Amino acid sequence: MAVAIVTGASRGLGRALALALAERGWEVVVDGRGAAGLAELAAGRPRIHAVAGDVTDTWHRTALITTAADLGGVDLLVNNAGVLGGRGLAAVADLSLEELRRAFEVNVLAPLGLLQETLPLLRASGGAVLNISSDAAVEAYPTWGGYGATKAALEALSGSLSAELAEEVDAPRVWWVDPGEMDTAMYRAADAAAAAGSPRPEESAVPGLLALLDVRPPSGRYTAAGLVAEHRTAAAR
Repeated sequence: MAVAIVTGASRGLGRALALALAERGWEVVVDGRGAAGLAELAAGRPRIHAVAGDVTDTWHRTALITTAADLGGVDLLVNNAGVLGGRGLAAVADLSLEELRRAFEVNVLAPLGLLQETLPLLRASGGAVLNISSDAAVEAYPTWGGYGATKAALEALSGSLSAELAEEVDAPRVWWVDPGEMDTAMYRAADAAAAAGSPRPEESAVPGLLALLDVRPPSGRYTAAGLVAEHRTAAAR
């Protein structure tokens, strides 16, 4: 029985991925600050286990891991929870240091803390870490500097971790993935017009993430669109 932890699952990509994993027979431990959204997600779905809370809280991360351990361990950790940074995007010259500090807490330090606590279970299962990144981590866009900085930091940690695990036999995979533009509440808060013209997570990003689990490529940086294309090519051979 495979067990996954998916953070930020009360809506958007996290919710769509949790549903897809449960449909595949995974036991999925989900978290989010929206308790009502999590309760709705878990209702009538015995494979989805909701643990409401803030991923920046140490006790909450421990509760997630304890719930997963009681189900048999951790085969997949998905660090998906994220924030733009306070009230939204801003030019670098106008960034609020307080809001940027909160964004680093959610987007970088919380995933690192969860990873550090989960790594022994991932080593035992030969599982994988999936860190959700963004093209803003590698491309410069006006007003996306603060958010992009947090995702660049997450990618740097991911790359170093994969290098550190490279010499271990049956080491956990470390993947960091750009899911592409999606119609989510967070993207709508940043750019409503662009979000309205984007696909829903279950239509775009989720197929790529499921392809990642099917193929289990080496640790590294991927895009959801590229994973879908690669999987289709491999299936056609």
